[in-house]
Amino acid sequence: MTIGIIGLGLIGGSLAKAVKENTKYKVLSFDKNQSVNLQAKLEGASDGILSTETLAGCDFVLIALYPKAAAEYIKSNVKLFKKDAIVIDAAGVKKNICEAAAKLAKKHGFTFIGGHPMAGTQNSGFRHSRSTLFKGAPMLLTPCPDESIKTLEKAKKLFMEIGFGSVVFTTPEEHDRRIAYTSQLAHVVSNAYVKSPAASEHKGFSAGSYKDLTRVARLNEEMWAELFLENRENLLTEIDFLINSLGEYKTALENNNNDKLKALLKEGVERKERVERGN
Repeated sequence: MTIGIIGLGLIGGSLAKAVKENTKYKVLSFDKNQSVNLQAKLEGASDGILSTETLAGCDFVLIALYPKAAAEYIKSNVKLFKKDAIVIDAAGVKKNICEAAAKLAKKHGFTFIGGHPMAGTQNSGFRHSRSTLFKGAPMLLTPCPDESIKTLEKAKKLFMEIGFGSVVFTTPEEHDRRIAYTSQLAHVVSNAYVKSPAASEHKGFSAGSYKDLTRVARLNEEMWAELFLENRENLLTEIDFLINSLGEYKTALENNNNDKLKALLKEGVERKERVERGN
């Protein structure tokens, strides 16, 4: 089987390395940075360049690009995908690309499945990619409602083979709603938190809490701005909820209301415990 991979950043590079380390499948890859293509070949992450000529031989095509670039790649290559190829993107939002790509796939005879590997680091680029990035992580897939079980099993098998701990199927809309909270809001909060003037004075006064909350403040602004805008309504809902919640803590402090502050803190502790129990 031949796997084509477009984009060799942290995610695409790690996918390529994971395929090569865990399977005997052939990997053809392409990155717009020619030095990255060479590095992937030298490190054994790729067997060759994915081109317009070799794309037709790929059983899977994994697209590790920003959402708009991924959609454009699919649009530009619809006539080149093999008829039974499975094309999966890896962008962090799903609704828009799934709507556009599903129509093209149906018209041109290939399969499109939205994908989102739930793994990453605060670093980006091929030099930070590694074959173990996805070990034990969930892979989220958002197929069309009428997709065949056989095709879904084939996709699931690939991701389990390369190290994912689970494959979760959901809808593009549900994916985007949940990811606004679990990923995007966390990046917004971290990025905003570190802008405090007090951040420059943290050394010697910070430990785990500071490190945990600021870890994802270091991000790729081009990618995350695009992801945030693609999921604008869901993210605004989460930001509004957080602002309202913080307002309660602020009011309790302004009013020197010990009972209210303790109640808010206790509510948060109890909510955390319920979440960990799964309810």
